[in-house]
Amino acid sequence: MPEAAPPGASAEQARAMWAADAASAALGMRLVDLGEGEARVSMVVRPDMVNGHDLCHGGLVASLADSAFALACNSRGPVTVAAGFEIDFLEPARLGQVLDAHAREVALRGRSGLYDVTVRVGETVIAEFRGRSRSLGRRD
Repeated sequence: MPEAAPPGASAEQARAMWAADAASAALGMRLVDLGEGEARVSMVVRPDMVNGHDLCHGGLVASLADSAFALACNSRGPVTVAAGFEIDFLEPARLGQVLDAHAREVALRGRSGLYDVTVRVGETVIAEFRGRSRSLGRRD
């Protein structure tokens, strides 16, 4: 079992992971909040993010949720990766809208975790994402 991180070290490790995340940066994602087992990330829907129906591409909504999920499940220290996820799209997102993804830890058992991410535009829920994580049992 890995050694516990000193207070505040887990958040620092998650922030370092975020700082090196070129994919999220390229999509203009912004870290809004980070806590133990929880994260909030936002993104503005740009013209290069809309599909042939003039709606935000679903894969980009999933990418936003996945980035919030990654921060939440790495907020405790050990390097943690996705084992899988599901996403349900409830409403479309449109050009210029600000998407907000709030990830929350639901369960953590040994090296496995379960996280829910709600993606909203204002008060409107756009998508619900459930991610399964697996700790690699090491720290970077």
